Amino acid sequence: MKNTFLFKLFLVFVSYALVFSAHGNSDIGRLNQLLSGITTLESTFKQLLLDEKGETIQESSGIFQLQRPGKFRWDYTKPYEQLIIADGRKLWVYDADLEQVTVKKQETALGNTPALLLTSSRDVEKDFNVQGKGIQEGLEWFELKPKDKESSFIKINLAFGQNKLKQMELIDGFGQTTRLTFDGIVVNKSIASGQFVFNPPRGVDVIKD
Repeated sequence: MKNTFLFKLFLVFVSYALVFSAHGNSDIGRLNQLLSGITTLESTFKQLLLDEKGETIQESSGIFQLQRPGKFRWDYTKPYEQLIIADGRKLWVYDADLEQVTVKKQETALGNTPALLLTSSRDVEKDFNVQGKGIQEGLEWFELKPKDKESSFIKINLAFGQNKLKQMELIDGFGQTTRLTFDGIVVNKSIASGQFVFNPPRGVDVIKD
C-alpha cells in the first residue's frame, strides 16, 4: 500500500501532539502550549519522500482531517487517489486505481504505535526525548528522538510558525526523510461525522485482515 507506512509515521506525531503534557521539561511545556486544546484538525498537505542525499523519490499531496477520539481521514489526491480512514474501530485503506479496499481492526492495524494513545494519558517522555532547536528561518523547531531502539525512525522534527504547525520531518534508519508541509490548518472547526465513515463502493474487492 503506497502510503500506509508513511501514514502510520504521521500518526506518531498526531497522537503525541494530542496527549503532550508538561512535567518539568520546558521544551515539552512549550510544545504542549503550541499543541494543546486540539479536538479537530483539518489541513492540506504536501508530502515528499527524500533519499539520503536529499533527492526527491516521491511526491504526493492531499487533505488530512482528524477528530478526537481516534478518527482520521487522509485523502491523497495527487499523483494518485488513495483514501485512508480510521473510524475509531476499523482502519480502511482504499486504492481507487486498484479498485481494492483493505480493512483491519484499528488497534491491530496500528499495532503498538503511539497512534493508539489518542485517548490515553501516556506521558510522551516515556517514549521520546524532546529538545527545542530554536528559531531557524522564521520557524520554531523541536526534535523528538524515540527511546525505543527498535523504532522504525530515528527522529521527528517539528516546525511551527505563528503558533501553527508548518512542517514535519520523519527520518528513518536508512537516511530517508518524509517531509510533510502543511497549509491552511484549521483547528477545532466542526467536521461532519460522515467524513470518518467509509462504505466500500460497489464492485470493489474488500480484503479483510
